[in-house]
Amino acid sequence: MTLETLLAGVETTKLHMGEVEVKDVQFDSRKVTPGSLFVAEKGVAVDGHNFIGSAIEKGAVAIVAEHLPETLAPKVAYAIVPCSAAALGKIAGNFYGNPSRHLQLVGVTGTNGKTTIATLLYKTTQALGFKSGLLSTVCNYVDQRMVPSTHTTPDAISLNALLREMVDCGCEYAFMEVSSHAADQHRIDGLYFVGGIFTNLTRDHMDYHLTVENYLRAKKRFFDMLPSEAFALTNLDDKNGMVMLQNTRAHKHTYAIATLADFKANIIDSSFEGMQLNVNNHEVFVPMVGRFNASNLMAVFGAARLLGFTEEQVLVILTTLHPVAGRFSTIQSPDGYTAIVDYAHTPDAVKNVIDTINEIRGIDSRLITVVGCGGNRDKGKRPIMAKEAMKGSDQLILTSDNPRDEEPEDILNDMMEGLTPVEQKNALCIVSRREAIKTACRLARKGDVILVAGKGHEDYQIVKGVKHHFDDREELAAAMGLN
Repeated sequence: MTLETLLAGVETTKLHMGEVEVKDVQFDSRKVTPGSLFVAEKGVAVDGHNFIGSAIEKGAVAIVAEHLPETLAPKVAYAIVPCSAAALGKIAGNFYGNPSRHLQLVGVTGTNGKTTIATLLYKTTQALGFKSGLLSTVCNYVDQRMVPSTHTTPDAISLNALLREMVDCGCEYAFMEVSSHAADQHRIDGLYFVGGIFTNLTRDHMDYHLTVENYLRAKKRFFDMLPSEAFALTNLDDKNGMVMLQNTRAHKHTYAIATLADFKANIIDSSFEGMQLNVNNHEVFVPMVGRFNASNLMAVFGAARLLGFTEEQVLVILTTLHPVAGRFSTIQSPDGYTAIVDYAHTPDAVKNVIDTINEIRGIDSRLITVVGCGGNRDKGKRPIMAKEAMKGSDQLILTSDNPRDEEPEDILNDMMEGLTPVEQKNALCIVSRREAIKTACRLARKGDVILVAGKGHEDYQIVKGVKHHFDDREELAAAMGLN
């Protein structure tokens, strides 16, 4: 493919162009091979401009950068762009034949609910007989083929490569989580979306965004990018729901549980087995639990309708949808208590899950909550997490999540600061997550509920940079004697 073709739609100043044939595109100089185009990005930790020389030594025939290196190599083409990351998105799209334009691509953004909504939309279209793709935190799917996931939203090259695979195998729809990092770092630039969904916005990723305002702007950027023919579907129950729609050119639609909206549901009844909902004046039973899941289902219902499916088609599918792995997953103990594993890793998510459990559990039952916070991440949310967990729990056990490079005891001390002196005396701090789960099971009586929050689908724990196998569901099963 020629460099001119790859740079179509990219604002550039070009030097030494000529007829340059490019064999592949890379932004990691270590992956450059003879014939590569190297895009020098200014990353969070590393500046790719420092590796232009290395890329050329490995055979790069063209360089895209924000400024020229001091020395220009002969027979190498250079293109100067205002933003390398934004250019990479468009270049990757051009390299793979702009696959997003051959799919009905819908993006989902927000603090909580992205994985559930994207996955359930994927399952909905599959159930309706259409080949579909999924890009999510838990796993990526190219139709039925599973592709391991390493990021909520992959880098621009990997993203377009996966979308190309979807097109080539006949997928008509694709659903993807759009993280705030991805929007801010231009990973989705150059993609063509037919729709965008906003779930909610609460404190998260302050280690990266620094302020809630920056976090909101990153989410909103996705909606500002949507084309005029797309739909923008927002959660009207969230205070930032309408903010997302302020500058979008897309057709505006709303969904809600507590507010009048285009797509509206009421919870008639609920149990640990599911909920009876009134969806736009139709009663349906869904095997999912909680107001947050009722909201997620309304996003799915609304998006499916906006994609052209009939109300009857979508309602039938809703009755068959089950929770995503690690999202309110229940395990019944032989001793008569219930354990719930949930990915809740923000204060708002923890509150929502605890509120849901407390609405359903018996009057004489107790809630035992096991929760931790990740290392090398937003320290400011740690005391808030503990405070929210303590509010609705009868017994709180603070433990490790993924401590990464931090000392687990330091993370627990940060969490304890959110509790009053009396609450601190009643809370248990157990560094080992395995022991914390075992302790919760030993404390539980018949009818009680154990919530193990924070890791959900994850089957690993990162300690001092080393990834160890660890699965909350396996640990619970072992502690219950189910293995």
